[in-house]
Amino acid sequence: MHNLAAITNLFGRVFDDQSAANLDFPSVGQVLSCIGAAIVLGILIGLVYMFTHRKTGYAQSYVIAMPMLCGLVSTIIVMMCLLADSTLGITASISLTGAFSLVRFRSAPGDPRDIAYIFFAMVMGTVCGIGFVGYACLIFLIIAALLIVFNLCNFAAPKTQDMTLKVTIPENLNYNGLFDKVFEKYTTNYVLRRVKTTDFGTLFDLIYSIRVKTDADQKKFIDEIRALNGNLNVTLVLYKYDDQIYDVKQK
Repeated sequence: MHNLAAITNLFGRVFDDQSAANLDFPSVGQVLSCIGAAIVLGILIGLVYMFTHRKTGYAQSYVIAMPMLCGLVSTIIVMMCLLADSTLGITASISLTGAFSLVRFRSAPGDPRDIAYIFFAMVMGTVCGIGFVGYACLIFLIIAALLIVFNLCNFAAPKTQDMTLKVTIPENLNYNGLFDKVFEKYTTNYVLRRVKTTDFGTLFDLIYSIRVKTDADQKKFIDEIRALNGNLNVTLVLYKYDDQIYDVKQK
């Protein structure tokens, strides 16, 4: 009977007008204002994300997730404030939203910048949920301006780019040190990763892991390679070499 009475009082407390009994409880207008402000800030975060990823591309679902996450975090915190008279409810709600917000990155590796945007949306939802909408707007302006400035000035961009080079040579051509002078001119580091015969042993495929200088002319680089391999196929792949079959991983 005691548990039944407690549950009845709990649901009665939900539907009562708490603002009339205790000024610490937000009113309906305040709740809607906090959640609405969180959603608007989430939309603005999505726009900042689109601007900073306009060259590399972005997923529509990720942009839409920003206002959803802000609104959900704000809703959870506001509701916990309605049901709890201490900071325990707020602490529990923040922990809950933090756990659910990183579910996307547990199954697949994500860009650290994407994870930062997730936390950005969480912070905005949290601050709005607590009721500090003005501070939320101020924090958004500071962080958004910082992200845009970093993107425009290409802050902390590396001076080299990891790539994979595949070169085809005839079987009678000795490839040891053949391309060293070209690599020293256009790269800062190069490693021969794999040698494979093709076309019934008449050709060799050489796969190099290289680190190309950002100011290097890729066309001239390929042309000089072609001049040495008999004008056979040359493939420059714009990502780092990764071979799970032939690379031995230390456990």
